[in-house]
Amino acid sequence: MRYVLGFEEINSTDVADVGGKGAHLGELARINDIRVPDGFCVTTDAFQRVVAEMPAVTAQLDLLSRVKPDDRAEIRALSADVRRVVEGVEIPDDLAAAIGESLARLGEWAAYAVRSSATAEDLPTASFAGQQDSYLNIAGLPEILRHVRRCWASLFTERAVTYRSHNGFDHRKVRMAVVVQRMVFPEAAGILFTADPVTSNRRIATVEAGWGLGEALVSGLVAGDVYTVRDDQVLTTAVATKPRSVQAAPGGGTRDAPVEPGRQTRPALTDAQVVRLVRLGRRVEAHFGRPQDIEWCLAGDDFHIVQSRPITTLFPVPETGDQENHLYVSVGHQQMMTDAMRPLGLSMWQLTTPRPMHEAGGRLFVDVAPVLATPAGRGYLLGTLGKSDPLIRDALQSVLDRGDFIRPLPDEDAAAAPAGDPPAPIETDPAVVTELIRQNQESVATLRSEIRTLSGPALLDFVLADLAELKRLLFSPRSHQVIMAGMEAAWWLNDHLEEWLGEKNAADALTQSVPHNVTSEMGLALLGVADTIRPYADVVAFLQRVADEGREGDGFLDELAGPSGPVGGREARDAIRGYLDEYGMRCAGEIDITRTRWSERPATLVPAILGNVRNFEPGAGERRFEQGRLESRRKEREILPRLRALPDGERKAEETKRMIDRVRAFAGYREYPKYGMVSRYFAYKRALLGEADRLVRSGVLREREDIFFLRFEELREVVRTGTADAGLILERREAFRSYEALTPPRVLTSDGEAVTGRYHRDDAPPGALAGLPVSAGTVEGRARVVMDMAHADLEAGDILVTAFTDPSWTPLFVTVAGLVTEVGGLMTHGAVIAREYGLPAVVGVEGATRLIRDGQRIRVHGTDGYVQILD
Repeated sequence: MRYVLGFEEINSTDVADVGGKGAHLGELARINDIRVPDGFCVTTDAFQRVVAEMPAVTAQLDLLSRVKPDDRAEIRALSADVRRVVEGVEIPDDLAAAIGESLARLGEWAAYAVRSSATAEDLPTASFAGQQDSYLNIAGLPEILRHVRRCWASLFTERAVTYRSHNGFDHRKVRMAVVVQRMVFPEAAGILFTADPVTSNRRIATVEAGWGLGEALVSGLVAGDVYTVRDDQVLTTAVATKPRSVQAAPGGGTRDAPVEPGRQTRPALTDAQVVRLVRLGRRVEAHFGRPQDIEWCLAGDDFHIVQSRPITTLFPVPETGDQENHLYVSVGHQQMMTDAMRPLGLSMWQLTTPRPMHEAGGRLFVDVAPVLATPAGRGYLLGTLGKSDPLIRDALQSVLDRGDFIRPLPDEDAAAAPAGDPPAPIETDPAVVTELIRQNQESVATLRSEIRTLSGPALLDFVLADLAELKRLLFSPRSHQVIMAGMEAAWWLNDHLEEWLGEKNAADALTQSVPHNVTSEMGLALLGVADTIRPYADVVAFLQRVADEGREGDGFLDELAGPSGPVGGREARDAIRGYLDEYGMRCAGEIDITRTRWSERPATLVPAILGNVRNFEPGAGERRFEQGRLESRRKEREILPRLRALPDGERKAEETKRMIDRVRAFAGYREYPKYGMVSRYFAYKRALLGEADRLVRSGVLREREDIFFLRFEELREVVRTGTADAGLILERREAFRSYEALTPPRVLTSDGEAVTGRYHRDDAPPGALAGLPVSAGTVEGRARVVMDMAHADLEAGDILVTAFTDPSWTPLFVTVAGLVTEVGGLMTHGAVIAREYGLPAVVGVEGATRLIRDGQRIRVHGTDGYVQILD
């Protein structure tokens, strides 16, 4: 074993031996014209050896691994015990001698920085910056050894232990190396981000600079000067007052020192130095292949790089292979699914949609730059988005207003025109909807029958061919006519009734309990399941245990109806299974074929069923639908006489009646095409998982879920050849874990800039959270911030606050009195169902799940589009 390695011996493959910081320094030392102060690493083997000789530490680490991340008192006590033992350990003579030899080579009594370098630190997917310790201006072998022990012990600070626990790192597997590096005593030092840390723009670098050692900035002792640079030009300079600096102390360590008054407001760097530093940063970035967070110092006229780590918070940019400007709109914000998707899910969605899509960070984006380039395309897109998501519209408009990002094209440029013609008008005939649904049901039944016996390459070929049938149904002109007719009728009613009668969002009341809305029917059907279960107290108690234990799979259903099951268990099982037969293909994030469906994990529905048992009387589903239908008719009877009393009133009333009939005939169908699509996806998934089981049995794959990390085309090839790239699957799994932690922007430029829109309005009270009004009415109640419907604990009258809702959230809508989401638009799922159920709703409220605390009283203004926090 080697206990000490010089920087010149280290590269990126040595993370396990020297930790993230050490590996980066080894790589930095290899870049031409990058000055890196000399040094060496005490390897993780040294740490492992010392820990192995201390059984007390091993026992304490076992205890730490079992502590819950939120048990701060226990973490504090156990981590302090571990630190005390590690700091007092005797370093073996041969290890101390190896460190002494390296010091002698570099200068035994020179000053050094001694820094921790953990194996989980400064990695692309989990930056642990600042979680462990650094010690500056340390001289002499005894002091170096003492501070090596302190670095080892810093692996077990309360902060570091808590961070690892929350991020899923095993305390027993994270090992510690220590970097020992010659000190540089600079005039100025600071941090360079090679991408803008606020906007994520990859073309804009940000430099922070202060006097003395960089620890003054890192520790927050002073605010530094801030420079932004693009294309070798300093764009902005903000010179801070810098009254303090960190300097080397004469006896070792550092001290806080005052800065003489004449230098406090002087820039720490000249513009020329800033540009030169950014050029060095770009070389470092190019070497590592991704934007970097770099610690630098300036001694004389030379810049020294003392650390570099990836910026882990940036959202990736779609790869295009060209130098053109692209402007990407998030697909997830339109589909109410902003979570990361696995490769199979991404590729299946791309095979489903007719529009080219780009991948980044496990999400899909559409490049709208060509459409925005023409006046007609621009008007079409901004007009559409203006209705559905004002934040996206405003973000796009802000990019257009810059004047230099989108190259204008004339309208006759066909390549830039929006695809497709507007649908032809359609007669108001409810039978059209009935026929479309029948066709879809028959097609899905045929699919289920034909796919059941297929396997091997024939199965994959069949799925690929059937996707054409899915697209035929999903994008059929007749289906599109019906959907657009319903939407346009609702818009017409809202616009004209506000103009004629001053009624805001009148269509909301007029579209309650419309026929053929499969998603709202799904929510009411679960009330029927609760009606079956409610009379059986033992069944309710059984299901409560299922919820409390967090059961997986569907075994509890057989247990429920088994010989030792509770009275009423068979009836309850049959009711739940009947519901799953109809709706079991649904789940949160259902556009991703890899997500776990209700049929695969029925326990997901148990909290909602128990809530329905607790909160409703028998027959609530039928009553709820009838109440909505009656409210719609009442609103119609109220509006029409008022219109007739207006000038030209008969014509206005006649047109309005025609639009009411039209919206009620067609509005419910909007939810059906997606239901048909998800039904097909589940049939594909079941068959593909069967194939995955065969691949596991034959040794091609390690586990069945490996197929989720292959694109469809790659899976097809694996099935054909009987060989799979295990390394690629592992790499994809690790990438997916990193993508899960990222928040996708609504709008992203090809420069990596996350463009944020805002609401331009002044009608909300001070302190109110602005959003998009999507379902009229005002309601006040207790906010329940819910991120996973399987853990929802709702009571009648609560207001649901969440990031986004897709159809799988509908069972919760029957209980709540209002809805607030961070993502959404006028015609997205949550809005459509909220209107159908008569729930006041505001969507697109930025940061709602962070700004509203669970249990607070809030007031939702669904007509005007804002939320007030009352507590």
